[in-house]
Amino acid sequence: MSMTGALLSLIAILGALLFLFLQRRFNCWRRLGIAHDKPSWLLGNLTEVHRTLSFGDISRNIYLKYKGTGPFCGFFFFLRPAVVLLDIGLIKNVLIKDFTNFADRGMFNNERDDPLTGHLFLLDGHKWRSLRGKLTTTFSSGKMKFMFPTIVEVTHNLVAVLGKQLREDNIVELKEILARYTTDIIGKVAFGIVCNSLRNPEAEFRIMGRRAFSEERHGPVVSGFLHSFPSLARRLHMRQIHDDVTEFFMRIVRETVEYREQNNIKCNDFMSILIDLRNDKKLRDEFGEEKCLTIEEMAAQTFVFFIAGFETSSTTMSFALYELALQPQLQARLRREVVETFAKYNNEFPYECLQEMQYMDQVVAETQRKYTVVPHLNRQALNDYTVPGHPNYVIKKGMAIIVPSAGIHYDPDIYPNPERWDPERFTPAKRAQRETVEWLPFGEGPRSCIGQRFGRMQIRIGLAHLLRKYRFSVCDKTEIPLKINIKSFLLNTLNGIYLKVEDLDN
Repeated sequence: MSMTGALLSLIAILGALLFLFLQRRFNCWRRLGIAHDKPSWLLGNLTEVHRTLSFGDISRNIYLKYKGTGPFCGFFFFLRPAVVLLDIGLIKNVLIKDFTNFADRGMFNNERDDPLTGHLFLLDGHKWRSLRGKLTTTFSSGKMKFMFPTIVEVTHNLVAVLGKQLREDNIVELKEILARYTTDIIGKVAFGIVCNSLRNPEAEFRIMGRRAFSEERHGPVVSGFLHSFPSLARRLHMRQIHDDVTEFFMRIVRETVEYREQNNIKCNDFMSILIDLRNDKKLRDEFGEEKCLTIEEMAAQTFVFFIAGFETSSTTMSFALYELALQPQLQARLRREVVETFAKYNNEFPYECLQEMQYMDQVVAETQRKYTVVPHLNRQALNDYTVPGHPNYVIKKGMAIIVPSAGIHYDPDIYPNPERWDPERFTPAKRAQRETVEWLPFGEGPRSCIGQRFGRMQIRIGLAHLLRKYRFSVCDKTEIPLKINIKSFLLNTLNGIYLKVEDLDN
């Protein structure tokens, strides 16, 4: 046989083996009699993502379609078989009761070749438990009080910049200015750096934030491979984050640490806490290992704090102001609460007042329900798990698990008329009637978002100061309803959120 013939035969054999492998994989749920949508080659059940549907649409649709058919349904996340949890009891088991079997997320990370992926959100196993132990105290209520003045300082800058803008035009695009606001907060708190993006939209931190968040390194095929075979992708030294983004954040962290250590500088920020962890050789984790952090670990944690903190919080604030503009009577009610709170503290805004604004808490909680920024949670089974009461439903070891947050938040049995924005859903009495896993903007259980206290704090501070000073209303440029950007994994609008803004002091 000629060399060409042998090569063609080898290609044919490999093609046949690949075909058989994929055919067997895509038939797994049919063989088990588990409800599922028919998958497509390569993209699985994500055929319409980025084309006609967002990840949030898919999460919501699959949950509402198959709820009641069993405790879970089958799904294909690209080439990877997964289960979508449909039963609240099972969701509670996975996230809380039986957490030890579902502690991992099973997502791509590569600390060696892609150091910024070595952060708390992506790590699994011993590395995750060790790092979580190191960072838990970083987001305690005491540390939040430590960071509070910095956030208030940046918020005053936001109020001033918005006021200056109103002198030129009272129609304001809120999404961008609030993203610059939270960028400045995270930059100051995480890195101790004055980003100044509120006054300079093209500041370096804002550019890198946009790039890290919105520009993927790979196309859909390679991204699908990373998510389908994360262990193999790691062995192949694949990377997910752009090189210039990695270089920027590594340089900023290294230079900041060196400068502060050489000059013995202490600040009220996240970086100062990380430096203390880096230098305290006496601290040990539950495995007896030193808790001190490496520069790479510090860079990865500040990176995810920056990316997750600025985008999710600014998006939630934008949506909250949009809904308050649509219902001015509710905006007036919240403003009264804010004004009364300021008055109680002699027109100051101390840390303690955050706990006193009950209606503010309801407004933010309902916004996070209706506008679920992170559409689903990821988990992975460490061992085979038979669903209690359903012996035919077994989550196999290594199986990817999807908790459809967006679907749960739109379940009419939990939230009647879910398309309606109604803060009354989150009165203390109504909260008490629901399971904690029926509201998941920050996840739930031991692997819930470690930074949720910080996120909640900056959202409330920002909204309180804006509503005290300004009134927001719809205008001709306001999009009703808002168009969602289907190409973004996190919930975001396709266009800006334009509102009319009036200075209440004028």
